[in-house]
Amino acid sequence: MVDRGERLLPEVTDTEALGRELAAGLRAGDLVVLDGPLGAGKTALTRGIASGLGVGGRVSSPTFVIARRHPAGERADGPPVPLVHVDAYRLGGSLDELDALDLDTELDDAVVVVEWGSGMAERLTGRHLLVRMSREPESEVRTASWEWVHTGAAH
Repeated sequence: MVDRGERLLPEVTDTEALGRELAAGLRAGDLVVLDGPLGAGKTALTRGIASGLGVGGRVSSPTFVIARRHPAGERADGPPVPLVHVDAYRLGGSLDELDALDLDTELDDAVVVVEWGSGMAERLTGRHLLVRMSREPESEVRTASWEWVHTGAAH
């Protein structure tokens, strides 16, 4: 996987395909922070990441449960890795509530994807994949840009 990039995503299937591509470079202990407005494709990208990690079953927004753990499945390009999918929107920027989720522990053996986590989740680890997503007004076309960010300090 390239350390940074940008892609136009005209269809939901393109967003899911990008997720599968990004998953090829993810391993247990990696944190992915998804940033973007409602409808930008964050959950579709997470579905693609889950597929690329070999996670089976339905992946939907964890809005009302805040965090959902998906067990590892078969993976063609590496060892199986579980996925923890977090929706930090309802946390309202509260670092205490984020700490209560105990994601530090999850980072030991899973890929953790956090929607709406920009400005909060980065402190969980010294390195994370930041994916910024946007949606064209009055259109289904989305854009994603991604880069690995090194913060140097973990919680």
